[in-house]
Amino acid sequence: MPTVVIDAGHGGSDFGATYLGRKEKDDTLNLALAVGNILENSGVNVIYTRTNDIYETPSQKASEANTADADYFISIHRNSSPYDNQYTGIESLVYNRNSTAGNIAQNINRNLESLGFANQGVNERTNLAVLRRTNMPAVLVEVGFINTDRDNIWFDNRFYEIAQAIADGILSSI
Repeated sequence: MPTVVIDAGHGGSDFGATYLGRKEKDDTLNLALAVGNILENSGVNVIYTRTNDIYETPSQKASEANTADADYFISIHRNSSPYDNQYTGIESLVYNRNSTAGNIAQNINRNLESLGFANQGVNERTNLAVLRRTNMPAVLVEVGFINTDRDNIWFDNRFYEIAQAIADGILSSI
């Protein structure tokens, strides 16, 4: 049985992106718990970086995943842009696009796109600790833009479908 670390981005004093009182840290925690629950019900061993509103540095999260000898690391986030309602859609970030993580990210993106999100692609980010410091394939999923009204409506109204799409993307890849 594979072990997947599910990371709810931000937390505690780190709100992440905010928009009209909405905090990224709250959206990510709710979605991370929902995705993890689906994975657990599918027989996957899930480790959460947080299950409540606490803060740990990205490096601490990567270290915990490495210590647990996890097989995969999935970090849940919401995107943001300089201007409200400027962009829409989902995006996944990986250290190296031509890797197992890149394959997982493509599967997650494809599933989210099938729900109606614009697919902004899989992009490489070598400067993010949760992607750079993990010893296992790691994906950071940006689930819509928190400062785009359309994406928030999709996030709220299709929450469980989004959680299922992310979980299915992971399950089809491991």
